[in-house]
Amino acid sequence: MIKNKIILITGARKGIGRKISEHFIANSNNIVIGCSRNKTNLKSKNYFHFEVDVSEEEMVKQMFSIIRKKFKRIDILINNAGVASMNHLILTPTKTFDKLNNTNFKGTFLMIREASKLMIPRKDGRIINFTSVASPMNLEGEAIYASTKAAVEKLTKISAKELADFGITVNAIGPTPIMTDLIKAVPKNKINDLLQNQSIKRFGEFTDVINVITFLIDKKSNFITGQIIYLGGL
Repeated sequence: MIKNKIILITGARKGIGRKISEHFIANSNNIVIGCSRNKTNLKSKNYFHFEVDVSEEEMVKQMFSIIRKKFKRIDILINNAGVASMNHLILTPTKTFDKLNNTNFKGTFLMIREASKLMIPRKDGRIINFTSVASPMNLEGEAIYASTKAAVEKLTKISAKELADFGITVNAIGPTPIMTDLIKAVPKNKINDLLQNQSIKRFGEFTDVINVITFLIDKKSNFITGQIIYLGGL
């Protein structure tokens, strides 16, 4: 049971981030801090929301300044915020490249950097990053998206080493397709092909993701770091 923790979740307004937020709000006096680029309708006395673009350094630093003053600490960071786009490599505009790289990779880096500053003095912390099965599967049409997630995986492994002496673990989870807005634009045949390449040939569920997160942030999992866990049995 994860209880009495201060948990920061990016991309908390909808999709996986929303479900994770609702799960931890409902459990044992956790304080959940969510952020997204837009307002949320999630209301709870244990939930606090920031309108922040995770790729904007000054916005991120300002958010953490407020968190430091109000809550004094962060116990768990869940880097869920991400965007996707399907484009053939030669048809990918620079604007799309920048959007994917800034949100998926730069945003993850900024959040890890700033959250670590609050975790280091306490010699304790859990960081969960989100990658994707698109990276190990080398999916056509997702060269840039998959590359940003590959960068997140390398960041996960190296930051796990750099932060280990401070009692901070850093791991990543790569969900199989889940019915969220992120995959709405992906053709059905592409999704079906992806599912057929899994050992367990079904869509992922929110509970599948939450189960792995809960395991990785548990106090007993303090010897697990630098790991990438893909769902669906790749």
